[in-house]
Parts: sequence; structure tokens; C-alpha cells
Amino acid sequence: MPLRISDLLARSDLALSVTYDVPPRLLDRTIEAATVSDLPVPGKWLQGGELLMTIGLLLPSDPAACRAYVREVTEGGAACLALGLGQGLPYQEAPAPLVAAAEEAGLPLLTVPDEVPFIAVTKAVFDARADEQREVLHRAFATQRRLTAAAAGDGLRPMLAEWTAATGVGAAVLDPLGRLLATGDRAQHTPPPQARDLVERVAARGLRGSASSTAGGQQLEVQPLGARRLRGLLLLTGRPDDAARSVVPGLVSLLSLELERRHLRDEPERRRRSALLSELLAAEDPAADRARDMLHSVGLTAERVRGVVVEPEDGRGAADGAAGEAAAAAAQEMAADLALAIPGGLVRVTGTGPGGTPGGLIEAVVGEDLDVRDVLARFAPHRPAGIGPATAPEAVRVSLRQAAGLLAVSRSAGEPAEARQSQASRLLLDLGDRRTLHGYADSVLGPLDLADNGEELIATLAAWLETGGAWDATSRRLGVHRHTVRNRLDKAMDLTGRRLDDPDDRFDLWLATRIRRGDAATAGTGGRPAPPPPPTRPGR
Repeated sequence: MPLRISDLLARSDLALSVTYDVPPRLLDRTIEAATVSDLPVPGKWLQGGELLMTIGLLLPSDPAACRAYVREVTEGGAACLALGLGQGLPYQEAPAPLVAAAEEAGLPLLTVPDEVPFIAVTKAVFDARADEQREVLHRAFATQRRLTAAAAGDGLRPMLAEWTAATGVGAAVLDPLGRLLATGDRAQHTPPPQARDLVERVAARGLRGSASSTAGGQQLEVQPLGARRLRGLLLLTGRPDDAARSVVPGLVSLLSLELERRHLRDEPERRRRSALLSELLAAEDPAADRARDMLHSVGLTAERVRGVVVEPEDGRGAADGAAGEAAAAAAQEMAADLALAIPGGLVRVTGTGPGGTPGGLIEAVVGEDLDVRDVLARFAPHRPAGIGPATAPEAVRVSLRQAAGLLAVSRSAGEPAEARQSQASRLLLDLGDRRTLHGYADSVLGPLDLADNGEELIATLAAWLETGGAWDATSRRLGVHRHTVRNRLDKAMDLTGRRLDDPDDRFDLWLATRIRRGDAATAGTGGRPAPPPPPTRPGR
């Protein structure tokens, strides 16, 4: 228990007395230290919580000066003021101006009798503080022993329950995505909503730091768990006292060991799911029912799924086989992290990466509704990744193949590249330089830019190409007669020297109109401003 002013007054050997009727709440103040000073302005030498003792050698006698002295002591943070009395000292009793000033400021004023030296009071304070520290240490050791005994059991919950019972502070272990793994409170099924931002902030930093905050009057603290990689998060709800605070590192270590043990224990299951994915992808044309049953067996019940391919750190430039082995091990670790985060855990590492380098590629099958980008940002940051289109389970092999084809696009863009069945042209345009692409479009459509109704001709040409050359559909889209569409296209072909029935000319026109529509700028530049408008006819 902390040392309070009332504890010192209760000690008969010190014979301390109060000089006025001090309220009990003031006598409950904690004494952090004892010091002696006869300076008239001692405030700057105080740190807070002291019992300040003085014989009053330079103590002022007038009320105003006494009030200024007491204000100096109070603002310095002293918990209490004690005046030494006795023969040969300036005072044999507390002076009335000082008592009045202390009572007015709410500063407890004690007197120390002649037979009690200041050193005895100082020794009593520091002995009590030492006893307090020993008590904190004993409680910390006792809590650590309880946690160690619980760690010898099975799972995370026994340790969390022992921690809460010993400290009164709530505790929960979350996975790296913030999902609850275990808690010391059986009634808690989800983390408190106010902890969400704190958990996400710590998880994004991996093992590099912790964080705390106060939300809704509740103290929250998040600590990362794991040895070399982030395996989970410890969420503490409440304010640990000194004894509990000293045990937090031990709790983090024990929980980290348990999560690492769980990670190793789950290795056979990860291998089984990896083999299941290989079996699913081995069949050229798997039956729909068989593919769905395989996914359902691991809990992946989504109607449509995606293929995801990640390029981990590879062994290119490695001088020896050890670096290649390290790259392969890193790929396996990343795959294990993804398997933990992805419902179903269908993840595997292929034999080699691009160019036959060690480390391979990581392939995964995920449900259509999973936020794949969030998972990749957390567990495969800054790594090239392709996300295939959503398909039926039996066609996931095709989605994976498309995802693998996007790695070059992702490597160039610096972010995961996603394929959508309606955006194949956007993926093609992503590979080109923006200025070069628009120069190409200008060379193809330049003659139309110079025509009086150039914008109208280009819009008609784009609509006709997008409808697959359907005259009626183009006329309905533009709201004009089909003969008007034909006349405009005839004029456009005359101006450009192209032919709609020539496959090469038709592709050039399609690509040029796509570039002009802005697909390349929005897909390949990460949201940078659209290119300048096409050149117009001089003088207009």
C-alpha cells in the first residue's frame, strides 16, 4: 500500500501533529519522498508528492508573505509541509500566519517535536517506500508464477484468466486481423468497438511497437505478440497498477510462445490444405460438384471464388544456397500468414519463382467477398500480387492463371493488380507509357480531331466499336437514325484512310478510342489527373 500522511501521523515514534483540523481527504495524500529545505522559494527543487520539512529559519512572518510561501510550496507539488519545533530553533509552535495560509491553500501543515530529528522522519518515509516496493515485487512474482503455471496448460485462455484474476485488468488475444482468439472473460465474444483503431494501428506496425489510449473513460493498451513475425495482439482493458505493469512483458512473452507453438502445431493442417489446393488445380476440367465439395470441406462456402498470386522475396542475386533457402523459408512464412488470414486457408507455395529463382510464388483461393487488398497490405506489403476475376469453383484454375499474368503489371504499378472480366483492355493499357499511348491515339484519330464535327465522329466510332459493330444498338445509344451512324462512319473512314472490315484497322481504332476515353490514365496511373484534351482544329 502507498504511504499516506495519515500513516505517518499514526506512528507514535514520530509524534507528528497537525496544526489545524485537516480534512481526511487531504490526509489521504500519498507521500513519495521526504526532503528538508529552508529556502524561501523551494518550489523549483520539488518533483511532487514530497513531505517538505523546514525549521522556518527564513520563514516570513507577515500574512501576505506566508501566503506567497505556501503558494510556492503548493505549486511545487509538495504533498505536505512539516515545521520543526524545539529549543534553539526559530519556533516552539507553529506561527498563526503560516497556519492560516496553509489552511486557506489546503496544504496539510504538521509539526515535528524537538525530540524527533528530521532524519528519523526521512528514514520512516523511505523505509515505508521500500516496503511498498517489496510488496509490489512480491505481488509481481506471485502473478508471474501463476501465469507460468497456466502456460504449462493448454491454450491461451488459462493465462488470460489468471492474469485477470490476479490484476483485475481485462485481457484478450486477437489475431493479426483483429479477430478474437481467446479472452479471460467467457462472456466476451468480440473486442470492444473503441479498440478497433488502436488494434489496426499496432497490427500495421508488426512487432515494432505498442500503443495505448483512453476511450469512453476506459484505458486500452495493445501489445504485439510473436517472435520473428506478428502472430497476434494482446488487448488489455483497464489500468494496471505497478505490480501488474511489471508483469506485462512476461505475459507478452508467454503468450507469444503459445502462439508460436500453435503456429508449429498447425503446420500439418496447412500442409493438408496446400495439398488439397494442389489436387483442385491438378484437374484440367474438374466437376462442379467435386470442386464445391473440396472447398466446403475447409469451410470455404462462397458461391464464387478468386485466384490470388503473390511474388514473395526471391533469391535473385544470392551468392550461395543459404540465401536461396532463406528466401524459400520467407515464402513459406508469408504463405502461413496468408493461410491464417484467409477463410479456408487454401494457400500453397510453388517450386520456383520468375526465372527459376528460389522462393517460388504463393497461390491462394479466396471467397469473392473477401477484402483481398486489405489482407495483402497486412501480410504481403509491397510485394507484387495479382488478383484474378471471380469465377465458379471449378474454374478457379483459370482465375489463378490470370492472376499470375498480372504480376508484371503489379510490379510496375507498385500495388496489387486486379483482373475483372469487363476490364481486359484496361490491363493491356496499364502496361504502356501514358504519353506514348496518347501520342498513338493522336496519330490514329488526328484527322478526325481536325474535322468540323470531329468529336461527333469519334463518339460515333467509339459507340459502334463498343457494341461490336451493331448498327441498331449504336443508333439507340446515340439517339440518331442508323443511316446517320453509317454516314458518320463512312466519313470517319474517308478522313482516317482506314477500313472497318480490316481487322488491323479496326483494332487500331478501338485501341485509340479506348485511350481517349481515359482508361489508361485511371487504371495505370493510380488516380493521377487525366491527360490533356485532344488537339482541336486550328482557329476553332
